[in-house]
Amino acid sequence: MSQADVIVYSRPGCPYCYLLRRGLRCRGVAFTEIDIWQHPDAAAAVRAVADGNETVPTVHVAGRWLINPRAARVQSLATGQ
Repeated sequence: MSQADVIVYSRPGCPYCYLLRRGLRCRGVAFTEIDIWQHPDAAAAVRAVADGNETVPTVHVAGRWLINPRAARVQSLATGQ
């Protein structure tokens, strides 16, 4: 099954990021993770879509930005279902 690219913006120690990663792995959704503390451009991208906040997890999938989404929603967009 093909899927759209999934980019998860996170930071170390974030419990919500952990839950999302676990949910995506359980669903077999491939993703790339970017630590916003290590990548200033990524932090700026998150602030741009999260009302100036560095809210994580923030996900970019299928041309859409999702702030603190559930894994099922990410999977749905990634697979077009």
